[in-house]
Amino acid sequence: MSSSVDHSARRRSCLGALAGIAGLALAATSASAQTYGFATLQPGTLNHTTASAIAKVLKDKAGLNVLVQPTAGDNVIIPMVNKAEVEIGITNAPELHNAFEGAGAGGKQTELRIIATAHPLKSAFWVRKDAPMRTIADLRGKRVALGYSAMRVLDGLGRAMLATGGLTEKDVTPVLVPNVIRGADDFVSGASDMYFFAFGAPKVREVDATVGGTRVLEINESGMPAARKISPWGYLSDAYPSAVFVGVEKPMKVYTFDNVLFTNAKAPDAFVYKFLDTLEKNKPDLLAIQPVLRDFSAAAGYKKYAIPYHPGAVKYFQEHNLAAKDVL
Repeated sequence: MSSSVDHSARRRSCLGALAGIAGLALAATSASAQTYGFATLQPGTLNHTTASAIAKVLKDKAGLNVLVQPTAGDNVIIPMVNKAEVEIGITNAPELHNAFEGAGAGGKQTELRIIATAHPLKSAFWVRKDAPMRTIADLRGKRVALGYSAMRVLDGLGRAMLATGGLTEKDVTPVLVPNVIRGADDFVSGASDMYFFAFGAPKVREVDATVGGTRVLEINESGMPAARKISPWGYLSDAYPSAVFVGVEKPMKVYTFDNVLFTNAKAPDAFVYKFLDTLEKNKPDLLAIQPVLRDFSAAAGYKKYAIPYHPGAVKYFQEHNLAAKDVL
């Protein structure tokens, strides 16, 4: 009788252990199968390439299944993250601050949390290489892309750049566009005399090849105080003739604002921490896909913004003895 009871007890114990192992395996499979959404701009933009590079590294190096989700613009990306419809977004710092403060059409987006600055977003106004314009001041009376109905903050940035040349929208002929892709396409078709984009985007190389060469308009540094009255987050940084800086004919300063990786306040701390840690440890793999990420690092990515950082990011910065730096 005792032997029979012992046998039954051992059998129940084995079955319990097997059930436990199966449960753990199921949980592990479920965790590894979780998909994290990454909202970004359309293919051809700098941000789409950046998101694709990050998603690949997170998948290959950390086993995180990240799905890149192209959208029409930043005014779509930010609410998606704020509502936790996706876990990650990438946008520029001025756009993010406008949304957080409620300056956009969607009201205050208070659930936004910063992970880190991805890289400086160096941008420019391009014209055809054979055009007579060489500085932003030369755009007086010309057809200039403005409006950006799907990327509202870019309208402010465009006006800030015009201000460096002593111009307002009243001094040019506005060509209303929804986003930078349309602005570039209108330039190619001849509907405008310039277009606004970020360096490093595939679209910039495409436009340059299509129209037979382009040139970047120079900015007058003395015009930056006027520009900052329109958009306080812009600053100047260096550009020089190279494959990355299409249309830059000599060393110059270009209009710059930061590109920011952000998430929702409810995103798991462990996920955000792992996100940062993986990018920091695998920079060569990021650069193989997106060269502009050469400027990324956890140290450089921790800046003094008016939006809270996610606790998972704060934990990473604190554990690595990193302090927030001034933006400008």
